[in-house]
Order: sequence, then structure tokens, then C-alpha cells
Amino acid sequence: MLQGKHILLGVTGSIAAYKAAVLCRLLRGAGAEVKVIMTDTAKQFITPLTMATLSKHPVLVEFFNPENGEWNSHISLGEWADCYLIAPATANTIAKMATGVADNLLLTTYLSARCKTIIAPAMDCDMFAHVTTQTNLKTLLAHGVVIADSPAGELASGLMGKGRMAEPEQILELVISTLNAEKKKSLQGKHFLVTAGATIEAIDPVRYITNHSTGKMGYAIAGQLAKRGAKVTLVTGRTNLDTPKGVDRVDILSAEQMYQAAVEAFKSADGAIMCAAVADYTPASVAEHKIKKSDDDMAIKLVRTRDIAAALGSQKENRILVGFALESDSGVESAVSKLQRKNLDFIVLNSLTDKGAGFGVDTNKVTFIDKNSKESLPLMSKAEVAEKIVDKIESLC
Repeated sequence: MLQGKHILLGVTGSIAAYKAAVLCRLLRGAGAEVKVIMTDTAKQFITPLTMATLSKHPVLVEFFNPENGEWNSHISLGEWADCYLIAPATANTIAKMATGVADNLLLTTYLSARCKTIIAPAMDCDMFAHVTTQTNLKTLLAHGVVIADSPAGELASGLMGKGRMAEPEQILELVISTLNAEKKKSLQGKHFLVTAGATIEAIDPVRYITNHSTGKMGYAIAGQLAKRGAKVTLVTGRTNLDTPKGVDRVDILSAEQMYQAAVEAFKSADGAIMCAAVADYTPASVAEHKIKKSDDDMAIKLVRTRDIAAALGSQKENRILVGFALESDSGVESAVSKLQRKNLDFIVLNSLTDKGAGFGVDTNKVTFIDKNSKESLPLMSKAEVAEKIVDKIESLC
């Protein structure tokens, strides 16, 4: 859910600080890398040793390490994070955030962070209801800060009311939904072409040549691009899949029809992801009527189809072009060759020999190869693979 994401967890001086330990563990369990910043007062409620053990990183409190002078750069921390989560956030910290006070590392990092900030308020009900606190929360909302709802309940003071810190499980869901919402906007204004599914090469009005592609991988990529705000043109072979929400679908049958549709769509696109299993060969001629069965063998002359990825690669200029390679042997060598010949930015390699990869399944195991590097991913769902592919495309935009 948060695989590969960097979460900066800020902990302030509240009795609810003990929940930060559970929250840290949940974030890491969801796949995030977590670094922790604590205020000096927070150390009175939960130890840095506890948070360091759970986060697997040293806890940062001061601007520099007093033993060796090593600088804890608030700017670097803000650049590193995909999300700055302050939980618990006291009334004091909220007031300082709203007015721009930067008298500790946690607050200075807030003013430097470019990522989305989420806070989970924690305080007594009277403090929470006070007009000053409510004004400060409205100010932070206006600044784009996401605020976790403070549920009503029994407080440390013994009073009943709003002001409790949200439960760690609820905060985790808020982090996930917030980052997903950010993704939705990340490709706004971009237009991508995606090809998917198998082509059908007619022999006669009844018979044809095709392959086992179901289109699942290409449809997942198209859906993920649309979720992030991109305009998507999906050129697809025959499939039983529903069109992803927000995607413009163009249905084709043959490799030549896919060539024509893809070349046309690419004229206005910012990039293309060539995921379709396109026939390399097609019958030289198509019989007008059904070919009758006889006692003789039959030979069908096949001719080469036009290479869609190579055609787009020859005219891509400053646009993004992603290819796929499904191999049963010499996978890396074949993929590198395709990368170079077709002028791709990167290629996604998967193998028929890997269990759980290939046609007709909901999982895939792929390797990203570009001109400078190779990254192998573990077996994961095709939806997760699609996220990784679109993440890499985003990095190139």
C-alpha cells in the first residue's frame, strides 16, 4: 500500500505519543520507510530508543548531533519525504505551524517540506474547542494541511469530549488515501497511449492466428494513468475486460489496425506504453470463403507485420516510450536489444518461465531495464506492477 514511500513521522509532547510507536510499525508494515523527528518534550512521553528501534533509523531531535557536530538538515528531510505526518500534534505545535514559528527541528522541517503534511491533533477537549486552536486548524487547512479527525471520548484529564488523537489504523488509512489523491493529480494535462491485448490475424472468415494475451497488464496500466489525471487512449485487441474508468477505448482486431490506431493516437500523446501482444506475422492473403478441409496438408504463407513500437520510436522526439518483452530464454539480452533498436526509454521484461508471470494470471514478475540500469521486482499483482510502471513514467515526465 505504501511500498517505496518515504514517511517522515513527527512526534510532539502529548500523552498520546505512545500511539506513535504503533503508528510507526503500521507504516512500515504497509511498505513505507519511516524516519522520526521528535520534539524535546516528546522524549518525556516516549523514548527515542523505542522509535529508533521501530523505524530502523536514528531519531532526530536537535539540529545537529552534539557529539560529532553532524548536521540534521531540515531541507534534506523535507526533500526526502513523500508525506510529513505529525502525530500527535499538540495545540502548541499547531499554533506554531499556523504562524510560522520554527524553534525546533520538527517545525523547521515543516516549513521546508514540499510534500503533503498530515497532522493528528491530540489535546484536552477545552483546548481543542478553544477559538484559537480552531482558528489555527482552519489556517492549516487553508494551507493544504490534511487534518485527521479527533474523535470524542475519554481524555487523559478524565473529561469526555473531542481532542483524542485518532487511532493509528485510521491515520494509516488517511496517509494512504492522501497519497493516492496526490497521485491522481500528478499526471494532469498529460496524454498517454496504451496498447493492450492480443491481435487477431484472419486466415479465412472463420479461422485466425492469435496468442494467449488477456490484456490485464495493459488495462491495469491504463487505469493507473487515468487515476493520476492523465488522458488515456487505450488501443485494445479483443478482450473480456471492462474499460478502466476515465479511459478512451479504441477497439481493433488485427496488427495492421493496431498500427494505424496507435500511430494516429501518438500524434497528440506525450508518451506511449506498448503492452499489447501484437502478432509478428500475418497471413499473406485471407481466403474469401471458409477453407474446406481436405486430406492434404496445408501451408499458410505468413508475412511480417509492421513494428508499432519501432515506428513510434522513430518519431518520438522528446516523448516517453515504454516497451514490453515477454521471453522464454535470453530475456535480458533480447530486452536490451529491443530497447536500443526501438528507441525506448525503458522496457518491462517478464518471462514465461517465472511462476505467476505471463498470460492469463493476475500477478506478474518483471524487470525494468533502461539505458543505465536494471531493476528486478518481486512477484506482485498486475495492479501493483502497473503502479510501479507509472511511478517510473512519472519520474521521466
